Amino acid sequence: MASTYLNPGNFKHRSDAVIHNGVAYVSGAVPSDTSLDIKGQTAQVLAELDKRLAAAGTDKSELLSATIWLTDVNGDVAGFNEVWNAWVVPGRQPARAAVQAALQVGARVEVAVIAAVRSA
Repeated sequence: MASTYLNPGNFKHRSDAVIHNGVAYVSGAVPSDTSLDIKGQTAQVLAELDKRLAAAGTDKSELLSATIWLTDVNGDVAGFNEVWNAWVVPGRQPARAAVQAALQVGARVEVAVIAAVRSA
């Protein structure tokens, strides 16, 4: 089965998502406004993931896994979780890992997800 690469920004280094065998692998999203607090940055990241998931033919109800990077995991995880918990579909929470990392462009959060793609 062939893979589909979604790269609307024509990036040379990555795709927004790759779909293979009914699974969408969505690249890490960072906030566009890094002056926001962790809740504001998280909301922007999740909105971007909603767009990428839709472009891949799926949505957050089909999440399988999430990887979360925070610049201050102990200081920001509570604020992140408040926004995340309001976003995820109850009863459909993905497997998840959250780790501390230095992030690009001054972001405090980055999230990558894997989701099942609905059959046509």
